[in-house]
Amino acid sequence: MGYDTILLDVKEKIAFITFNRPKVMNAFNTHMLHECIDAMEKCRDDSEVRVVVFRGAGDKAFSAGADIAEIKDNGPWEQLVYNRLWIQFFHMIENVRKPMIASVHGYAPGGGTELSLCCDMVLASEDAKFGLAEIKIGVIPGAGACVRLPRWVGKAKAMEILMTGEFIPAAEAHRIGLVNHVVPRDQLESFTWEFAQKLAQKSPLALAAAKAAVNAGAELDRDRGVEYVLNEFLLLFATQDQKEGMRAFLEKRPPVFKGK
Repeated sequence: MGYDTILLDVKEKIAFITFNRPKVMNAFNTHMLHECIDAMEKCRDDSEVRVVVFRGAGDKAFSAGADIAEIKDNGPWEQLVYNRLWIQFFHMIENVRKPMIASVHGYAPGGGTELSLCCDMVLASEDAKFGLAEIKIGVIPGAGACVRLPRWVGKAKAMEILMTGEFIPAAEAHRIGLVNHVVPRDQLESFTWEFAQKLAQKSPLALAAAKAAVNAGAELDRDRGVEYVLNEFLLLFATQDQKEGMRAFLEKRPPVFKGK
C-alpha cells in the first residue's frame, strides 16, 4: 500500500522509513503514527529486510515530535488514545528483532528524541539538535522517555534534560551517550548507508539474538540476564548461519549468511 505521511523504501536488505511531512517539520499526527505502525509490521514480516533506518524528509528536521495542532485541545482520554499509538510504535522499534537506526538531521525535539531513544543506534549530523522540551508547554514526555532516558545518561543528567527542556547539540548528545556517531550534514546519508550495509551483511539471526540479549540484560538481574544470553547463544548453534560463519572463518573467506 502507498502512504500519505511516510515513505517506505527497501534497498539491498535495508528498509528506509522516511517521515514525510516536511511542511510541519515531520510532526506526528494520528494518521502518521498509524502508517508508521503499518510500515513496521511490513518490515517485521519481510525476511528480506535486515535493517531498518528512520529519517526525516526536508532540510529542517528529523521530526518535531507530536503534532501540537492536533492535540492541543485534547482531554486525558483523547490523549490516551493518541499516546497509545506512540507507545505501540516505540514498542515495535524496541522489540522487532532487527537493528533499528535513527539517522537524525536538524531538529529532533520531543517525540523525535523519544524515537531515537528507542532505536538500537543513532547517527547524527553536526547540525542535529535533540531535546525533551515538553516541560516548556506544561507537560512531560508521555511515551516512555522518562523511563528510557535515565538508562542512557543516568538520573541526574536525565533530570536536567527533562526539567530544563533545553536543546542538546549533536556533539553533546554524543558525549553523553545518546548518539553513536556525528558526521557533517552532507555526509550523513552516505555514512548511514555504509553503516547500515555493514549490519545487513551480518547474520540476521545473530543480529536478532544480539538485540534481544542486550535489551534483556538491561531489564533482568545479572544472573537471569546471563542465562538469557546463554540461551540465545546456544540457539544460534542450531542455525546454518553459525555453521557458515565458522566455516568461512576457518577458510579465510567472507561468510554468506542466509538467515537460516
